[in-house]
Amino acid sequence: MKINRIETITCSTYGDVIWVQVHTDEGLVGLGETWAGSDSVVGYIHQNIAPYLLGQDPLAIERHHKNIIYNTLRGMAHRGSGAEMRGLSAIDIALWDIYGQSVGLPIYQCLGGPIRESIRLYNTCVGGPPGAKQKPYESDYQAWQQGQAADLAQSLLEMGITAMKIWPFDQFSYTTEGSLGGRRTGENITAAQIEEGIKPFRQIREAVGMKMDIALEMHTMWNLPSAIRIAEAVDQFSPMWYEDPVHLEDAVALAEFAHRTRFPTTVSEYISTRYEFLEILIKDAVGVVMFDPGFIGGITEARRVANLAEAFHRPFAPHDCVGPVVFVVGVQLCVGLPNAMIQEGVRAHWVSGGWHHDVLTDVPVVERGFAKAPAGPGLGTRLLPDFASRPDVITRVSEL
Repeated sequence: MKINRIETITCSTYGDVIWVQVHTDEGLVGLGETWAGSDSVVGYIHQNIAPYLLGQDPLAIERHHKNIIYNTLRGMAHRGSGAEMRGLSAIDIALWDIYGQSVGLPIYQCLGGPIRESIRLYNTCVGGPPGAKQKPYESDYQAWQQGQAADLAQSLLEMGITAMKIWPFDQFSYTTEGSLGGRRTGENITAAQIEEGIKPFRQIREAVGMKMDIALEMHTMWNLPSAIRIAEAVDQFSPMWYEDPVHLEDAVALAEFAHRTRFPTTVSEYISTRYEFLEILIKDAVGVVMFDPGFIGGITEARRVANLAEAFHRPFAPHDCVGPVVFVVGVQLCVGLPNAMIQEGVRAHWVSGGWHHDVLTDVPVVERGFAKAPAGPGLGTRLLPDFASRPDVITRVSEL
């Protein structure tokens, strides 16, 4: 079996999501996905990866992963989560999909699973992608920002979802003074701003008590003293975790933050490859390891990072608040690997009527707050047959 065609597919309606299809001469087609910088990612795939991969055996996944990272054709090595790593991630996911199809097993079974039948889901409280038509639960983002966090939590609980993520302090990390005029700084936060930022936490706790876990997303926006002040105020509400509280290139500051709170610090999709995670694990700077399979290097590297986290007695929690394929991959990993804690999702995306159903044949079934992986071989899902013919879709092809 050989690879004879590589396609990249983008759709203006769904923003900067990039889908990849890897075709073989035996008729198997692997599906992959990544997000952000679509022009750069698509260019890298067709200019650098395709010339190497076309004509190769798709089942030699480890070899291709290593060769693409070190780019042996050009004598260069790429690290981090830039266009090169995102392109590799999408390709790697597609190769695992082909492998699963070739042996007739879902990804979680190929990983040695299942460890569990389903994984608990938390809701990242945003709506649909820019450009998409109005879908169910589009108002989740506005709800917690506009004083309706209690109603939002109650709505999630009625669906069986017992964890959610919000970021009410982000608004205070920007300056409107001087020449910076609205740029992010995160150099200071006032007592009044902290009081305003904890309002959604207070509303949720007063309405539903401890029935809802609440994660605080901090988006690397803060310096260390400001991040600690925020955590000291939020600790009283027993958050599920603090995500990306400071700039992640400073593992020492991240470790100090982690040691100043009783609740886990989570480091996320901004980190790429096991080598970067190893440093923060050695420094005891992370309580929950988060990665995005579409950024980190695909399923190959995601599994390595999950195994590394387990060696340090840490759980992992896959990131996904954008594309449907990465959501599928995250659930597959959680079902197949032992130290999975929880899977991220956006109910406006995966719920019946959500935009994920406009793209894929199958998405994870969510029942009472737990997600199940599709049952078919490989990823267990495909692009809808007519998706590539939509007028808002652009397809680019490299082939033998």
